[in-house]
Amino acid sequence: MNVIRCDEPEYLVWKWRPEGQDANSTSRENSIRYGSSLRVKDGEVAVFVYKQKDGTLQDFIVGPYDDTIKTANFPILSSIVGLAFGGESPFQAEIYFINLQGNNQVKFAIPYFDVTDPRLPDFPVPVAVRGALTFALEDYKNFIKLNRLIDFDLEAFKKQIKDTMVRKIKSIVSNVPSDLGMPVVQMERKIDEINEVLEGKLRDRLDEFGVKMKHIDISSIDIDKDSEAYQEVKGLTGGLTAKTMQAQAELNIKNMQDMQAMNAANLEETMRIQREEAQRAQKLQTETNFLGAHALNQQTNVLQTAASNLGQMGAMGNGGGMNPAGMMTGMMMGGAMGGQMAGMMNNMGQQMQNAMNTPPPMPTVQYMIAVNGQQTGPHNMQQLQQMVQMGQFTPQTYVWKQGMAQWELAGNVQELASLFAAPAPPPVPGGMPTPPMP
Repeated sequence: MNVIRCDEPEYLVWKWRPEGQDANSTSRENSIRYGSSLRVKDGEVAVFVYKQKDGTLQDFIVGPYDDTIKTANFPILSSIVGLAFGGESPFQAEIYFINLQGNNQVKFAIPYFDVTDPRLPDFPVPVAVRGALTFALEDYKNFIKLNRLIDFDLEAFKKQIKDTMVRKIKSIVSNVPSDLGMPVVQMERKIDEINEVLEGKLRDRLDEFGVKMKHIDISSIDIDKDSEAYQEVKGLTGGLTAKTMQAQAELNIKNMQDMQAMNAANLEETMRIQREEAQRAQKLQTETNFLGAHALNQQTNVLQTAASNLGQMGAMGNGGGMNPAGMMTGMMMGGAMGGQMAGMMNNMGQQMQNAMNTPPPMPTVQYMIAVNGQQTGPHNMQQLQQMVQMGQFTPQTYVWKQGMAQWELAGNVQELASLFAAPAPPPVPGGMPTPPMP
């Protein structure tokens, strides 16, 4: 009986042969006796390939497995080994062990090839790439469909992968400056970013070989710094970088100046509005006082005229003499009018005094706020409170008002602290039981 197992330290696909049998020396290398011992380690799969007239049949035994070959464990074998052989005659099968655990590495070194900066297409720079690709075999059934096991050679298989990957890596790296917006002279410092791009684009390509890429590691990207093209590109891109930085600095200064001008204009407009509101309030107060005094003068004139007429009534009589009844009537009506006039003067005087003692309205506190990089406002406290309730104004919002040296977080402004205070709970209704302490 044979002991069928694989003791190779490193392999991807290994064909088993009976001890002492060389490859293709005799048909006995494929003769398997029913009842032989089969041992498959964890992380391996043993593939039995039966050559039949109606096609090729396969049995897969996934490790760990350590038992004798029986038809109960080999579905295909049960249809081949008939009772006529008594279960003792050998059957023809090729046995392959496939390693599912091992990681296989393909190292590559791509010599200098031209990479062009899209801004300077006339100066291609020589670039070399070195690294390693690691792959493993997971879908062994698909792998068997794509590769011949009988003459499988790992080194030849790695070479196929390497040739395909080298062509793909050259194409990807050549397009890095345009695809990633990366200057050629900076590619040496961007290995991690380029590595991620390679992994994403190479992973599916290895499916053509029936293996899965674990990872790819770019160890170095070398630029031929002695080449004339590199010197030209470095000088020109350096100048472009300096111009870009200068333009950015000028843009930042202009934005700052525009912001300051906008703040100054907003401050001037805010002060103008406050001045106009104060002037309107003062004018309204003055007009109110004037109207009160004018009304008092009018009332006084009316009462004086009425008193004069009543006095004339007292002097009226038969023959021009004094009329006592008319005098008494005039005195009574004059006294009543005098009291009424005194009351009116007292009321008007009190109103004028109250108006004079009433201070002008307090100036409205208004803030400018910054929302998404744009300033809005000015907003009064009531508007800010509404914005807090709507979630548009938070302690992390920048604010500014007249008198502040610079923009500040709303949470750091004491005057605004009450806007963000959590409302106090309502008082406990009388008679409700107090919940027990835990």
